[in-house]
Formats: sequence, C-alpha cells, structure tokens
Amino acid sequence: MVHEWALAEAIILYIENQGVKRGRKLVVKTGALQSIDGEVLEFALRELIKERGLEISEIEIIEEEPLLKCRTCGYEWRVDPSSVSQDVRESIHFLPESIYAYYRCPRCGSIDFEIVRGRGISEIRIEDRD
Repeated sequence: MVHEWALAEAIILYIENQGVKRGRKLVVKTGALQSIDGEVLEFALRELIKERGLEISEIEIIEEEPLLKCRTCGYEWRVDPSSVSQDVRESIHFLPESIYAYYRCPRCGSIDFEIVRGRGISEIRIEDRD
C-alpha cells in the first residue's frame, strides 16, 4: 500500500502542476510489470483528490501488457502478465535489469532486449478538464 500511495501522490502532484482543478475522469496507464495493485492505487487517488479539493468524479486504471523488443534481431514479443509471478514482477520493478535473468528473445535467444512498454506509468490524462 505504501508504494501505491506514493505513486498516487506523484500523480496528484503532476495533475496540480498542470493547473488542473477539475475534470470528469482521470485515466492512468500502468505497466503490468510495475506490480501495482489497481484497487489500492484508486483508493489512494480518491482520498488525495478529496484532500486536495480537486473535482474528478471517475478514475480509470488501465494495466498495459508488457512488450519487449530484441536489440539483436528486432523481434518484438508480448509477455502475458498472468504468466509472470508476483515475485518476478516485484524483482523487475525494483531492479529493472533483473528481467534479463527471466527472459530471452524467443527468436534468437539474446538477452539484449528492451522493455518497450509494460513497466512504469505510461500515461496520466484528465478527460473533460477545465
């Protein structure tokens, strides 16, 4: 819960720094490898929205499926989040380089790849903002 609360504080600070005081919906895209509990993040966001006097009626948390790309052969592949254990996701979250201990390019076997998406926060958006 501490992790999600800190993340929620950073999201609210970002929104406030954009000058947003109200909007219909807050959309946050999180990477599946980030190991974020969406319900806890939403709860923290709602509490902070109330505390800061913001007017946002809906919150949508979207979890992005991981996409990896081999730097050797250029092959891109998806990682099914349900096939990744919580321990592996937490390891990757806290030490991104640990992903190379768990994955290799399915085409050429290289460990020289990048995480294209599926880690971190990739989008914060307020719809119908004033």
